[in-house]
Amino acid sequence: MTRTLAYPMDRRLFMAGVAVGGLTASGAAQAQAQAAATTVFHGGPIRTMDDAQPSAEAVAVRGQTILAVGALDAVRAGAGRGARLVDLDGRTLLPGFFDPHGHVSMVGLQARYANLLPAPDGEGNDIAALQRITRDWMNRHEALVRDTGLIIGFGYDDSQLKERRHPTRDELDAISDVVPVLFLHQSGHLGAANGAALAAAGIGADTADPPGGVFRRKDGSREPNGVLEETALFAVMGALFTRLDAEANRQMIVEGARYYARFGYTTAQDGRSSTDTCRMIAGLAEAGALPIDILSFPDILTSTDVMATPLYRRNYEGRYRIGGVKLTLDGSPQAKTAWLSQPYFVPPEGQPASWRGYPAVTEQQALDAVDLAFANDWQIEVHANGDAAIDLMIAAVREASRKHGARDRRPVLIHGQTTRMDQLDELKALGIVPSFFPMHTFYWGDWHRDSVLGPRRAELISPCGSAWRRGMRFTSHHDAPVANPDALRVLSATVTRRTRSGDILGPDERVPVEVALKAMTLWAAWQHYEDDRKGSLTAGKLADMILLDADPMTVDPDRLAGIKVTDVYKDGRPVELG
Repeated sequence: MTRTLAYPMDRRLFMAGVAVGGLTASGAAQAQAQAAATTVFHGGPIRTMDDAQPSAEAVAVRGQTILAVGALDAVRAGAGRGARLVDLDGRTLLPGFFDPHGHVSMVGLQARYANLLPAPDGEGNDIAALQRITRDWMNRHEALVRDTGLIIGFGYDDSQLKERRHPTRDELDAISDVVPVLFLHQSGHLGAANGAALAAAGIGADTADPPGGVFRRKDGSREPNGVLEETALFAVMGALFTRLDAEANRQMIVEGARYYARFGYTTAQDGRSSTDTCRMIAGLAEAGALPIDILSFPDILTSTDVMATPLYRRNYEGRYRIGGVKLTLDGSPQAKTAWLSQPYFVPPEGQPASWRGYPAVTEQQALDAVDLAFANDWQIEVHANGDAAIDLMIAAVREASRKHGARDRRPVLIHGQTTRMDQLDELKALGIVPSFFPMHTFYWGDWHRDSVLGPRRAELISPCGSAWRRGMRFTSHHDAPVANPDALRVLSATVTRRTRSGDILGPDERVPVEVALKAMTLWAAWQHYEDDRKGSLTAGKLADMILLDADPMTVDPDRLAGIKVTDVYKDGRPVELG
């Protein structure tokens, strides 16, 4: 993408015209046309995320680019007399949010199928409610069920269900014992399937557990009970999702991008993309169908073929690019599949007191994957939740750096939920960027304190404050569709760390609002080498901007999650939020 630094050039032309006694007729016509194509935003708080000018009275936009930022009179003068004025009417202008980690292609699945999320995002608070919600969805989408032969529910959370357990095969059979039914856990790392879904995937009593996954069994039997962990879930998903044709997948990608935009994101990520997904997003981009930018990180174990194509680049083409690769080392702490160095506070059902979770790959696979990324100068993002998995990432990056030399590769630790203080020091020394998931403090903070990690370790989950005090740039994400891509909920969790019950989990790990906002805008853009064009309201950068109905810098921190996005601008154009 070629950027035009419009403000400095316009200023030089204007001053040259004054020096010779005025603009020529053609120059005056050109200036008038430029002014007519310029918009000046004013009349509300403007938070730029630019340390050189943290706030402003006005922002001028010409085409895709921010023309000027500063005092209203100066900005209006530079914009020209014909510029259009937009009164913010007290609303707050910010740079668009930049997604440091999520799965936009899967968000469309969340938006399209039955919403099993618990309160406050849904009504899935017990197993009977999950069944009711799914039946209601089936009644409203009979044609979709008929066409795909598939029923999907997304977002149940055993930690929030009254029963405090996963729904079983028998309970899903009560919804349908003919059509395959698949429930996806909110973490995205577990699920539940009915008998028809297991049969369609070829799963039975004789099926062995796959490496890095588990088919849970009925008591005293080898018969699967329907609950699927990690790679066992992915195997069933792979078998069932072939029923969704290419057009259905394309629609889900577009719906996911639109859903992101509703929450103020102007750049979304698709982490762990498959080759097919990368090609589908690229086709949508070529057709001009994407409302916001999408940045893919394909799976380094399965999809490196796309890294040799023109899709891997630093600039967007039609609002899409591949930025690097993704490696997954373990599972989810709330699901108790993350790989810890010390046992879980309360082990999952059927596991011993020594249960520490498990890795998703072998040590050699991890070392080889990071080595491959460094050898090719690919940026690599590594999913590691448990501190044992983080230790493996650190060892792999240290060895690859020794072998291939130090360069600005910006490897990213994704989630890093249980990062220890000694590990933070290692991350800083090795140049690893931590991208934390502080929304856990709200959604699962009480669960982590009482069941997953215990009071002491839970206090340090997603240690944003400790990273900030070490002078580290960190980012914060939502991992959608694990949670809604709700940027203001991310902000609230990073600033307050307040749990569902009202507790504050780890008060020392809170950070100021301005720091939390930078982790979602400027630092997120920097994480992906895009801070030269995104992340702040600065002259010369892209006009990716949002309007909020309140100023996050001045509201009561406990009201941050309630702030609403009212308008979104991508490349200077309004995005239809729907």
